[in-house]
Amino acid sequence: MHIFWHQRDLRLRDNRGLAAAAADDTVCPVFVVDPDVRRAVGDRQWAFWMQGLRLLRGAYRERGSDLLVREGDPATVLPAVADEFDADRVYYNEQYRPVRRERQRAVDTAVETTAVTDLVLVDPATLDATYENHSRFYDDWQAREKPGPVPAPETDALAALSDDSAIPETEADIDLPVAGYDAARERWDRFLADGIDTYSDTRDDMRAAVARPVGAVSRISPYLAAGMIGIRELWADATDRYRAVDGDARRNVEKYRYELSWREQSYNLLYHHPSLPSENYKSFPEAIAWESDPEQLAAWKRGQTGYPFVDAGMRQLNEEGYIHNRPRQNVASFLTKHLLVDWREGLAHFEDQLVDHDPANNAASWQWTASTGTDSVDVRIFDPVAQMSKYDADADYVTEYVPELRGVAPGKIVDWPTLPRDERDRLAPGYPDPIVDRNGAYERAQRVFQTALGKR
Repeated sequence: MHIFWHQRDLRLRDNRGLAAAAADDTVCPVFVVDPDVRRAVGDRQWAFWMQGLRLLRGAYRERGSDLLVREGDPATVLPAVADEFDADRVYYNEQYRPVRRERQRAVDTAVETTAVTDLVLVDPATLDATYENHSRFYDDWQAREKPGPVPAPETDALAALSDDSAIPETEADIDLPVAGYDAARERWDRFLADGIDTYSDTRDDMRAAVARPVGAVSRISPYLAAGMIGIRELWADATDRYRAVDGDARRNVEKYRYELSWREQSYNLLYHHPSLPSENYKSFPEAIAWESDPEQLAAWKRGQTGYPFVDAGMRQLNEEGYIHNRPRQNVASFLTKHLLVDWREGLAHFEDQLVDHDPANNAASWQWTASTGTDSVDVRIFDPVAQMSKYDADADYVTEYVPELRGVAPGKIVDWPTLPRDERDRLAPGYPDPIVDRNGAYERAQRVFQTALGKR
């Protein structure tokens, strides 16, 4: 018998580690509630995972098997389960978050194991440790073979067992997406039918993002982050669609496939640089003079900065545990540049609040936006006024999440941080004034980063 150790892979289909474990023997599936991992996962995401875990257990039970749920250190729990079931090997899907990597290596020394590449399309160990930009990574990654999805194990490959151990009861402070593979597949099918063919044209259209939450973008990220659907399944479907269409539709589908390569590069970075979530990727001759004002950080978290596009993004995070990518970039830039708050503060807050938190994407994206990561531009600063003017000129997105500004003319909302104070007080007395000056904060960020880079 083999043990399969479920981690961030709460599914049967397109689970390469599970398929490998079932290839030549029966499989006993196990999920270990690891207290150290639990502390690293936000309450919202953990609640979503536990919903998915219950559905995964139900899927095993429908097949005459069960999912063992145990609590403790996997290096102690998994050898004990192997002894209990006379299993000769533990299979698992390779994970790259530092706390999980430590756990996996400890399990490797305690019992015979086989680690399988499942979380990504291309094993990061086969790629270079350093790419100067995404184009260089993409060229190398694109040339590598991408395996197709694997089917769920046959019923007779699953051990006939029963387990009555409890799955932890959890609560979230928001309404969570429906969990599980079926919900993921339904959301993905909606996007394939009514979204992917226009993805490049609509993904930054904030009016479309409000009107069609699934369509303008896929909104598959919570399921991918939890492993409720596999990356090869998404890639295969997108590739089939790419081959079936032409013209503008093909260009749009190709953009979606290209965006998946950014996730792959994030994992490449985390694999080769495990300190990515905690240390600057880029070296600076001088220390960055972060200010990290706690009151400004708190205002940013509440969505009370007086910058409408930023506040809408943070309020979407507070209400949904998700932020559309365009405002996600803006809220991160505003924190690290206009407020000069250390990017690690933002990373930790996203980790705590996002249902779709992904340890590689989160670290790589925060560092890219903070100009401490892999960006080829020395100092990148998003202007939240110009960004709103370009992507949400009619204030559809902003007024969806900032009700204090409903009824204010869209042009005034766009220009809010630069309006005279008495005009702001007249138009929306319940909405805050900007907590920093737009131009002054921009110029300060430029000075601070140029100094850190040794260019002043």
